[in-house]
Amino acid sequence: MNYYYERSQISLGGPLTRAVKIIIISCVVVFLYQFISQVITGRSEINLIFGLIPVLVWKKFFIWQLFTYAFLHGGIFHLLFNMFALWIFGCELERHWGTRVFVKYALITGIGAGISTVIVSPNLGIPTIGASGLVYGVLLAYGLFFPNRLIYLYFLFPIKAKYFVLIFGAIELYASLSGSSDNIAHLAHLGGMLFGFFYLKYYSILYNLRRYYYESKRRRLRRKFQVFEREDDSDEPGRTLH
Repeated sequence: MNYYYERSQISLGGPLTRAVKIIIISCVVVFLYQFISQVITGRSEINLIFGLIPVLVWKKFFIWQLFTYAFLHGGIFHLLFNMFALWIFGCELERHWGTRVFVKYALITGIGAGISTVIVSPNLGIPTIGASGLVYGVLLAYGLFFPNRLIYLYFLFPIKAKYFVLIFGAIELYASLSGSSDNIAHLAHLGGMLFGFFYLKYYSILYNLRRYYYESKRRRLRRKFQVFEREDDSDEPGRTLH
């Protein structure tokens, strides 16, 4: 994928793009079903079936939860925040990439965030829900592709997208390492960003690893050659060079 750097400017989502619209509608419909089901039955069985419960993924092979958990949300503000962020950052990415590439990236970051949670907390028995992992992956891509776009933090403080991503990434890393007990899936957020980063940087990472490998191999061969050369010199102590 090609990156480009533009002058600082402000962007506010713009018209809804196809994939972003489908994701938002799906999340809203599922949330309404959650709400109605909770009111009628007093239970949240949908969260247990379609939310991400790592222990069920490992022991019962509920693999679909790695995908479906992203469409569930724990409250109206949780839903509104994720959908608003998806609109702000996702629409421009979809226009830049095209719908097909954007959907692929959204799936990778959403499922990747779920995989991160399952790996790090394999015995967790409570559901993780929400599209936040996907949204944080989209935020990372936005910061890489539009690094100088101005984002108004809390609608008051202008900050460039690249610094905005660094700040939120650092917050999630700190919260994950410190074992925060705020009932927020920081590992999923961080996992979405990490999977997004490796997807976007895959070819450059692979190229650098290969270059490092071949350079290391050349250095080892050069050292061996120098050793052989010194051994040849020691065999002819009286030899002079003209």
